Amino acid sequence: MNAYNSITSETIQEDMRYLQLLSHSFPTIADASTEIINLEAILNLPKGTEHFLADLHGEYEAFQHVLRNASGAIKRKVNEIFGNTLRENEKKELCTLIYYPEQKLDLVKTVETDLDDWYVITLNQLVCVCQNVSSKYTRSKVRKSLPQEFSYIIQELLHENSMIPNKQAYINVIISTIISTRRADDFIIALCNLIQRLTIDTLHVLGDIFDRGPAPHRIMDILCDYHNFDVQWGNHDILWMGAAAGNDCCMANVLRLAMRYGNLAALEDGYGINLLPLATFAMETYANDPCTLFGPKVEKEDCTYNAKTLRMIGQMHKAISVIQFKLEAEIIRRRPDFEMEDRMLLHRIDFERKTITMPNGKKYELKDSFLPTVDPADPYKLTDEEQEIMNKLHRSFVSSEKLKKHIRCLFRYGCMYTVSNSNLLFHASIPLNADGTLKDVSIAGKMYKGKALLEKVGHLIRTAFFAEEDNEDRPFAVDYVWYLWCGKDSPAFDKDKMATFERYFLKEKELHKEVKGHYYSLRNEEKVCDMLLDEFGVIGTHRHIINGHVPVKTIQGENPIKANGKMMVIDGGFSKAYHSETGIAGYTLVYHSRGFQLVQHEPFTSMQKAIEEGQDIKSSTQIVEMSTQRMMVKDTDKGRELVTQINDLKKLLVAYRTGLIKEKSI
Repeated sequence: MNAYNSITSETIQEDMRYLQLLSHSFPTIADASTEIINLEAILNLPKGTEHFLADLHGEYEAFQHVLRNASGAIKRKVNEIFGNTLRENEKKELCTLIYYPEQKLDLVKTVETDLDDWYVITLNQLVCVCQNVSSKYTRSKVRKSLPQEFSYIIQELLHENSMIPNKQAYINVIISTIISTRRADDFIIALCNLIQRLTIDTLHVLGDIFDRGPAPHRIMDILCDYHNFDVQWGNHDILWMGAAAGNDCCMANVLRLAMRYGNLAALEDGYGINLLPLATFAMETYANDPCTLFGPKVEKEDCTYNAKTLRMIGQMHKAISVIQFKLEAEIIRRRPDFEMEDRMLLHRIDFERKTITMPNGKKYELKDSFLPTVDPADPYKLTDEEQEIMNKLHRSFVSSEKLKKHIRCLFRYGCMYTVSNSNLLFHASIPLNADGTLKDVSIAGKMYKGKALLEKVGHLIRTAFFAEEDNEDRPFAVDYVWYLWCGKDSPAFDKDKMATFERYFLKEKELHKEVKGHYYSLRNEEKVCDMLLDEFGVIGTHRHIINGHVPVKTIQGENPIKANGKMMVIDGGFSKAYHSETGIAGYTLVYHSRGFQLVQHEPFTSMQKAIEEGQDIKSSTQIVEMSTQRMMVKDTDKGRELVTQINDLKKLLVAYRTGLIKEKSI
């Protein structure tokens, strides 16, 4: 009763208005007491499992498989539950069923001779797995996760023990009736989806859902319906947000990257962007140009496009690149405070000599000087045709309902950074000075740094998308979203330049180099990480920064765990374009009640092989940090919220018992 003894009438009077409101939800002593008991019990459950992913880059099949298998967690649980009671092949078959229930059921029906017997065995196995994954949650939370049509039946199966003689017949009849009423398939699908859902309590996506890979729109479809997730915006996400907000530079960059990686389907089929005007213009303008420098980066085994289509994509790629350079110059001229004049390069071209004089004063030979839409007298002016194309593309982007839905989802569940359970999450960088102090960054004449900088940036991105057309802050906000993509002081980029022109047109490798900001080297120092954690108010004995953005070169021996465990960089290269660079195909950082584990994934073959041959993603697990004591809900951010609620309810209880607030009649 000590906790109650500290509650005085004075403290109750201070909170009286709030307690009166609270009394409407808990109108009696019994109601308040029951809720205190419930919340106190929840505090002593193990914390839910958090999964951290970064830099998905449109790799839908790999992403959805990682979610379905919970980064190998489901396989580990099946092994724990069934041990030596099932053969390895049987365990593999069960796992595949949990991952892809609909497709696996179709296969089973073609080979299984005694389907009813298979249903009985499989349903009992799935119930065992489901009981295991649901054991760390309250019945209430599990109940809220259940599919409505099978809610009662699943609850009965989860909370009854078949080993008790009195219950054995009861459970057997439930299962046999499910089969006899021909509901076994639907029930199996419901159980498998529930297992997937309960195995991952919270999903954190550290940016870059879009670009490079073939299906970012399908990833967004999954996320928009996911039970519990958040996003820390990456530079590629911000680029698409800018395009949806009506920034033509962002649109041109989105289109250029789609052409570069041969991902037209995401634009055309995913978001309904009409590429025909651009294709027609490009084929006419570059009819006699092989556009060899602009051929898309596609896998040799990729048979999506024939040679004719690949040439057309190359032509479109070149056309939109030139348009991009012109459009970017408009913003650079309009916003001198961006200090990006060195990115205006078209006027430096000597078309007669096929050379360019770079800002460093040196002259270089161009690999390609055929730029028929660039007028040497006014190189940054769009031709009438180019302007018409951009007008049509602009209308396509801003009117795409699917794109609006996905971007609104990013705004609803996303931000520039998140603090969760003593972890600071952001995609790329916090600009720093060489001495490790926070760098002042100028935005519209005011200086921002650290936490204030990320919050200001987040505000500007929201202004660009949500503000009315007549809002005086909107034009700058829309321009600034493009700056965030490629500006040197952007926390989403933080390099001295984006060398797009150089990589296309100049062979000198030293000109392709993009010098990273000081953050990327200083984040290896523990004291710098501690400073940043303090800046964002991250508390806890074991606190960390979790980053994506820069692929970890595992193949070269680079360690994703830095700064004595304070920094975790989890961009392991989901994108196929990075597999040769990283040597792996992505990371999942798993934070469960026992501590942190880093799961390293090998390249995913295909969903079809996963279903037909049971080929799972081969993953290896590295223990990053394990706790001596199991982490409970009370040790989490949610736990601290619940403790506050309990203290308020205790005040309400005292108020009832002292007559300061009257119990309400039911």
